[in-house]
Amino acid sequence: MKLTGAELIVQLLERQGIRTVAGIPGGANLPLYHALAESGLRHILVRHEQGGGFIAQGMARATGRAAVCFATSGPGATNLLTAIADAKLDSIPVIGITGQVPASLIGTDAFQEVDTYGLTIPITKHNYLVKDAAELVQVIPEAFRVALSGRPGPVVIDVPKDVQKAAVEIDALPEPGAADPAPRPDPASLRRAAEMISAAKRPVVYAGGGVISADASGLLRELVARCDLPVTATLMALGALPADDPRFLGMLGMHGSMATNAIVDKADLLIVCGARFDDRATGKVEAFAPNAAVIHIDVDSAELGKIRSLGERDAAVSGDVGVALTALLALAPAAKRTQWWKEIDAVKAAHPETPPEDPMHPWSLIRSIGAMAPLDAIVTTDVGQHQMWAAQAYPVRYPRSFLTSGGLGTMGFGLPAAIGAALARPECTVIALVGDGSLLMNVQELATLAEIGLNIKVFVFDNGQLGLVRQQQELFYQERYVASRFERRPDLAAIARGFGIEACPLASFDAAVVEQALLTDGPVLVNMAVSETENVFPMVPPGAANVQAIIRAPKDRAGRRS
Repeated sequence: MKLTGAELIVQLLERQGIRTVAGIPGGANLPLYHALAESGLRHILVRHEQGGGFIAQGMARATGRAAVCFATSGPGATNLLTAIADAKLDSIPVIGITGQVPASLIGTDAFQEVDTYGLTIPITKHNYLVKDAAELVQVIPEAFRVALSGRPGPVVIDVPKDVQKAAVEIDALPEPGAADPAPRPDPASLRRAAEMISAAKRPVVYAGGGVISADASGLLRELVARCDLPVTATLMALGALPADDPRFLGMLGMHGSMATNAIVDKADLLIVCGARFDDRATGKVEAFAPNAAVIHIDVDSAELGKIRSLGERDAAVSGDVGVALTALLALAPAAKRTQWWKEIDAVKAAHPETPPEDPMHPWSLIRSIGAMAPLDAIVTTDVGQHQMWAAQAYPVRYPRSFLTSGGLGTMGFGLPAAIGAALARPECTVIALVGDGSLLMNVQELATLAEIGLNIKVFVFDNGQLGLVRQQQELFYQERYVASRFERRPDLAAIARGFGIEACPLASFDAAVVEQALLTDGPVLVNMAVSETENVFPMVPPGAANVQAIIRAPKDRAGRRS
């Protein structure tokens, strides 16, 4: 079988089960696009390569399967870098295939040449510079294996133009690349963990995004039911337990509830499942659950003891979270922790949550949207205040239904990620909760959305501010509001209509408008005017312990505190 390098790439992607790719053509990857014409792949023409990278992320996050994006050399590749770095920090299996100048021109500062291989070394799980078309037979399947195995992550394959055009003779296509078998934890460490769970009086499960990545949410629910364990989650683990599960305490950390952080502070055992003790979750790490022993389960052994040191009273469990939870179900005896739940109820009573009375408060709007949304809706967020209100208020029911940029915190994520989720899960309504500042980062992808007509509902929290920046300036920088307010506020509903999307403003709460947006078939944007000065609380100040969170009364629409 004689194929060009580009044709080989396309056929290998099809063999991997890829059906949709996002990207933009350019001079250095035109041979690849030429090969697409005779393939069964659907190509989504994005308006910016970062959008293509986040569309691939949306597909991967919503399904757990590796997704693919294309970019040309030079600016195409550099535009993709942020989405790749974002995937690295959140452990998302994305394959980026970039064009490169012909091999003979590499190192000559040729037109649109950058060292994509060098640039992506620190932000990928692995990367390749393909020097011979015959290498693709090994590289493509291996890239998928690497991206999916162990702790998932992004892989970049840089392919010079002449390699794409070169003819190669192969006998048969290789088997698709698949994840390696899940690494199995040491049995002794699992027995030790089971003994610690049995002996604990005040245990808390601290669930991280690894539970979602390992498709282990069901196993976690079984373990916490068997052992009667309370569960808190990081931002990346929302959906591991349904929001209304009686054992779910909510999100912990910087914007977690006062009660949740206080309960964690009282714990005598933390069962850490696929989490890495991120500073946004722990606050001051030395003061995080100071009296608790730790069972740390993680597929990435480098995370064990990296931030929270593990001593003799702790247990390090290196291996797949799902495999570990399966073993613990067999090893840990069933229990009832009546006294601990009484203490938990007392902590909750001491730190009651008071919902805002204003229906146009972002928390209230998100709760209203969540109440009206289909049960299987997928939610994406951008980054900022609305992201934290969404984490607090949206009733996340299922794993892979709350997609957000956690580790890198990338503004501009929400809209293209929603497009990816809708492409991968067309049977679901997709809701994008975005801020006006974040939307403007990748607003051009409204054109992509209009072009393909996906069932996405974009709700914009429009306060004319970089809200989380303004909040920190108010609280920690003597109210010096520098470069956090938009002096010129565009009509985002009119902009959306200009792209061909049905849109409306919402200045005061109208449930009928929200309901109609959710029921309308196809894309809709609702631009919601929210308070310019509202802050998201609780908030743990930088460098403080979680139990030292700031909590203040909400403001009214005019910015007055009640």
